[in-house]
Amino acid sequence: MPAPFLILQTGHPITSMHRYGSFSHWIRVASGLGRDEAIVVDVEHGEALPSREGFAGVLVTGSAAMVTDRLDWSERSADWLREAAQAGLPVLGICYGHQLLAHAFGGEVDYNPKGREMGTVDIELTAAASGDPLFAGLPMQFPVQATHMQSVLKPSADAVVLASNAHDACHALRWGDSTWGVQFHPEFGTAHMRGYINARADDLARAGRCADSLHAAVKATPLARRVLRRFVRHTRR
Repeated sequence: MPAPFLILQTGHPITSMHRYGSFSHWIRVASGLGRDEAIVVDVEHGEALPSREGFAGVLVTGSAAMVTDRLDWSERSADWLREAAQAGLPVLGICYGHQLLAHAFGGEVDYNPKGREMGTVDIELTAAASGDPLFAGLPMQFPVQATHMQSVLKPSADAVVLASNAHDACHALRWGDSTWGVQFHPEFGTAHMRGYINARADDLARAGRCADSLHAAVKATPLARRVLRRFVRHTRR
């Protein structure tokens, strides 16, 4: 039996999305991992961070929390992730997990001055992505699902930017050889994305944006999911 992956659960879906399960479930299924191939630790609800020994890699979920709140569980997780990554344990952070890694490595995370990014959006790969194990060979531009208010505004000096767009200059980052963060949600299907747009309709309207238009523009993002599955395959190898 291969070593399991650790999924650090840093948050939970909004109430209207509970019927689809937890964030950790979405990530496990989208990454192609079986039930016995992942161990979930709910750090947001106080579960203790484990020893890093015996895990193939780590996946960090999204969250409704904000990195800038510096919550105790979040800061402890940031320290644990930094030490694990520096010890060579492969890590992939998603949305909040991406921002948490950037914070752990000394980058700047805060509210994006352009406001909320939501819906199916296009990202563009940088030249560095051509040699990256997760992004090499993918089109220079492809759609992803996104929903966030905070972003990595300034990555640490040792971070490599792999993808960006007009809204977010750091949609994907890599630190060293085996630590990645993606601001987008590779685990989201169209139902997840549409559900979040519906739930944020009032907030979007207050910002002068049309939820119906965003809802209609949602489409499948198979290349984003490929990035997630590549992390698992790369780590297994």
